[in-house]
Amino acid sequence: MSTELLTTTRSFRRRLDLTRPVERRDLLECLDIAIQAPSGSNRQPWRFLVVQDPETKQRIAEFYRKGFAANLSGRTPRPDQLGDLASGRYLAEHLSEVPALVLVCSLGRLPESAPPLRSASFYGSIYPAVWNFMLALRERGLGSCLTTAHLAYEREVADLLGIPFDEVTQVAMVPVAHLLPGSDKPGRRTPAAEVTSWDRWA
Repeated sequence: MSTELLTTTRSFRRRLDLTRPVERRDLLECLDIAIQAPSGSNRQPWRFLVVQDPETKQRIAEFYRKGFAANLSGRTPRPDQLGDLASGRYLAEHLSEVPALVLVCSLGRLPESAPPLRSASFYGSIYPAVWNFMLALRERGLGSCLTTAHLAYEREVADLLGIPFDEVTQVAMVPVAHLLPGSDKPGRRTPAAEVTSWDRWA
């Protein structure tokens, strides 16, 4: 895997091609790569639900928009966040038009009182698969982003899709589409040397 792929895979929202279908074969190839990710004790807890039905996408998008709005409520974004906010709002407004929505789920459900160690193990066993999936998509000219706004209505989405809420946790939704032309360059990041300490916190 190239450094370029690793450093230029972004959260794509505005560059998603809303008019071109995504083939099931491509999604399955990328999911086969996703499940090569490591998981705690090799539990392989992942389950994926791909939604392409227009009516179902529309209903999920309604929950997503409500969750997105609630997340922004009372927040004042910094000037450097305005572009990302506009991009996020664009996705919320057009989510139902994205060719495929991939819900990433993990078997089991943490109790509300779960200690940090257990929570870290639970989510640490599923998010590497999400990143594998996103990189595999990008390698094939497909774009995606990791979203969680719909989780404010996780139970309602579970009921809509027949997901057993008490047994399966939705951890993310990944909108997938072909990418429109655009600039591919590394994102603006604080250099690692400025956010890294050695031997003790500094």
